[in-house]
Amino acid sequence: MKKICLYFEIHQIIHLKRYRFFDIGRDHYYYDDYENERSINDIAERSYVPALQTLIQMCKDHPEFRVAFSLSGCGLEQLEFHAPQVIDLLQEINSTGQVEFLCEPYSHGLSSLANEESFAAEVKRMSDRIKELFGKRPKVFRNSSLIYNDEIGAQVAAMGFKGILTEGAKQVLGWKSPHYIYHCATDPRLKLLLRDINLSEDITERFTSNPIMADQWLDWIASTPEGENFINIFGELVTFGIFHPLQSGILEFLKAIPVLAKERGIGFALPSDLCEEKSVGAIEVPYNISWVDEERDTSCWLGNVMQREAFNKLYSIADRVRVCGDRRIQMDWDCLQASNNFRFMTTKPGYQYRGIYDSPYDAFTNYMNILGDFISRVNNLYGGADNEEIDGLITMIKNQGDELAAKDKEIERLRKKLEKYNPTELEEKKPEPKAAPAKKAAAPKKAPVKKAPAKKEAPKAEPARKAEPAKKALAKKAAPKKK
Repeated sequence: MKKICLYFEIHQIIHLKRYRFFDIGRDHYYYDDYENERSINDIAERSYVPALQTLIQMCKDHPEFRVAFSLSGCGLEQLEFHAPQVIDLLQEINSTGQVEFLCEPYSHGLSSLANEESFAAEVKRMSDRIKELFGKRPKVFRNSSLIYNDEIGAQVAAMGFKGILTEGAKQVLGWKSPHYIYHCATDPRLKLLLRDINLSEDITERFTSNPIMADQWLDWIASTPEGENFINIFGELVTFGIFHPLQSGILEFLKAIPVLAKERGIGFALPSDLCEEKSVGAIEVPYNISWVDEERDTSCWLGNVMQREAFNKLYSIADRVRVCGDRRIQMDWDCLQASNNFRFMTTKPGYQYRGIYDSPYDAFTNYMNILGDFISRVNNLYGGADNEEIDGLITMIKNQGDELAAKDKEIERLRKKLEKYNPTELEEKKPEPKAAPAKKAAAPKKAPVKKAPAKKEAPKAEPARKAEPAKKALAKKAAPKKK
């Protein structure tokens, strides 16, 4: 049976304000509150609220319908502050039991490409937040913009996730289809769920310019070759109302999917359900892939000198930020990591949206001014110590953490080793020690010649022999007295 897995991303762009060089050291507030509030309320009203209301009704009307969401921590914070009605709708759809929430980096940033420890810390924070808001810890991971390579896969598997959603990019798939379940080349425990590019972009990219009907779209899914049973459809929730206006009929298209899918024998699945399916093989991804642009790589964030300079300078202080424990520093760090900060600097043709910036050079200048002030604040937390002293402290803390982690792994290894023993087998082995003494007890009867008891009593008889000369001496002394 063919199954559709629908995913929607909810992610907010956090707009930084104009920050001039002379503000460094004087003003440490980096955000354009007016633009953030305006854009979030606009998106919530035009897209998130009507789309979520439609999905809630679909869940109620069709018990077989399933849908998944991927949210960033920074996006959740902005929604809680400016548009709490969106959080209420997410909790309402979660109560249907037909929804799954994926985990991703808290900042929706690029830490997976720069700093392993920062990446792991972000993922844990996001997992804790999902558990707090929706009652379940996520089992499937989705990196920012579906960024993936074999090293990222191994780290995600080590964190305990069952699967990861990424792009079904042609440069890694080749002749293979994205409609199967694969696994990570470096860790077979992690299942790879691959987005179908064409079927996803029929909705997210081309719906207005090349309108299609829901029955036609589902006919394409039904006509996929036999055995290609798992179709992952991923897009941003702003597809409904922002990318394509509601007047285009985009929500009517969405509403029609469950009924028409049932008529064609097509079902729905959650990401964790797909992870229970058997993998058909590994997919090797030695270099970075993503779901952005035609290249499906990371060039839109790191493709020019300005972007790489900003990226390297930001993550040069990643270890210091992670161990500093300052909440305000952590909040600013999350926002500075957001991938859109780097995308605003791209010089690739065709990219028009740059937020408040007039050009990529304008975006770079503003970001570096803010980053310079932020780095000064971080260094001041360490009492004016120079970089070598700070790095030495960070290394010492990191080494201590590695030692503790190694001990935890050893304890876990021993615990799993003990769990392998079956209690019933141990009970069956208990009579064996009882039978052994019986054989030893029978041995003296068969070979009485050994006279084991006589040998043991021999030492007791020796003191008696030694006592005889003493008695004779006493007798000789007593003899003259009698005479």
